[in-house]
Amino acid sequence: MKNKNNSNSKINQSKEKELARIYFKEIRKASLLETENLIFERVKEYIISLEKKEVLEKIIGIYWPLDGEVDLRNLKKTLRSKLALPACNVSGEISYHKWTDDTLEKDFFGIPAPLSQPPLEANEISLIIAPAIAIDQMGTRLGYGRGCFDRLRSKRRWKAIKSLAIVPSKCISNSLLPKDKWDIPFDGWINEKEIFQFHDLDNQ
Repeated sequence: MKNKNNSNSKINQSKEKELARIYFKEIRKASLLETENLIFERVKEYIISLEKKEVLEKIIGIYWPLDGEVDLRNLKKTLRSKLALPACNVSGEISYHKWTDDTLEKDFFGIPAPLSQPPLEANEISLIIAPAIAIDQMGTRLGYGRGCFDRLRSKRRWKAIKSLAIVPSKCISNSLLPKDKWDIPFDGWINEKEIFQFHDLDNQ
């Protein structure tokens, strides 16, 4: 009976997450029409402020945007810091690669990535900025359900890297999002209104 209850609980949790994705995807899509440029500027200002404090000694991990995600690619033209993009393999594991001027190749999910560059080690990255469908007040991030970031951040050295989610303010959930035991909370978020961090990068 216990196994059956656990199985039902997992099914219900999965359904709750999928319903939350559908709900917040629509909110995110509508919100980005007005907020995307503001979020980009806030991310840029945040990173420049860290550069001035000289706490960004390594590479910053950003992302190649999918439909409905804030496009941060112009950071490559405006920042002093070096950037990296993630790539996902058939096992759903993420690796970060320095974003150079080399031609990008598609990863397992068809997302452009600088696969000509070797994978970076955790100690080569200062900050990870990742997209999210939503995030709650405890840092639980709602993604696409592949678990790629959770697999990466289940490793102690990667979890130690400050990781912030990029979402419009309307996708900051006031109620707790459904969470599995393997979900690893993010360290905060950036939206058009605020930069929220549980701990400042320069105070870690």
